[in-house]
Amino acid sequence: MKLRIDRITPLSLDPSPTLQVGKGAVDRITPLSLDPSPTLQVGKGRRRPGLGVSGLMRWVGLALVAIVFVSCRQDMHDQPRYEPLEASEIFADGAASRQFVEGTVARGFLGEDVGFETGLDESGVFVAEFPVPVDLALLERGRSRYDVFCSPCHDRLGEGRGMIVRRGFKQPASFHEERLLEAQPGYFVNIMTNGFGQMSSYAPQLRPDDRWAVAAYIQALQLSRQVPAAALSDDDRARLAGPEADQDEAAEAAEGGHS
Repeated sequence: MKLRIDRITPLSLDPSPTLQVGKGAVDRITPLSLDPSPTLQVGKGRRRPGLGVSGLMRWVGLALVAIVFVSCRQDMHDQPRYEPLEASEIFADGAASRQFVEGTVARGFLGEDVGFETGLDESGVFVAEFPVPVDLALLERGRSRYDVFCSPCHDRLGEGRGMIVRRGFKQPASFHEERLLEAQPGYFVNIMTNGFGQMSSYAPQLRPDDRWAVAAYIQALQLSRQVPAAALSDDDRARLAGPEADQDEAAEAAEGGHS
């Protein structure tokens, strides 16, 4: 068998000289270059390149990156600090959470005025007079808080048929019952502060001034069914009549014009 060299590609920008040997088995040999994984092509088949140095370094790098990310994530999950109610060897009582200094009171929560805070005066009697001015702004604030926290049980009209009552919760008393019509505003404030029966305390949700605003709005709801129409102004009576009354008046005016 005679070996005949057809062509040798000289050194160029492509550092891979090609050796062609007739139509024999070896078509091309890629020499050592920046990629230290030589590929041997034989005939029409190809041998898979080995792992090589670069491939090994690539996998080592990926492993190091994975280790770094996993360790950072673990540090974020388990930070070097004490959790609430966690034990500690630093303090004598063995608790990491410290108690307030004796006599500490948060700003605005001193609560010196017992009647304003609870609706009961120092003798334990419900406060009969509002300790804040009852004006439109107070009633609007009371309506806002009532609609959020009270209407789910007491409904918007105060009849005790709120949405959760319709779903099976025990029905509260109507604000329009005779007993509650005679109740002092401090009574409602005290119920909101301490709870009553099925109703839990709403002190965390309602500040003392908001409790008085809600009490004022409750009495406004009660008053709305007790005031005779003759005591209302013309504008109030027109608003109570609604758009149907306006349409009737417009129809009467139109008939008068035609006649």
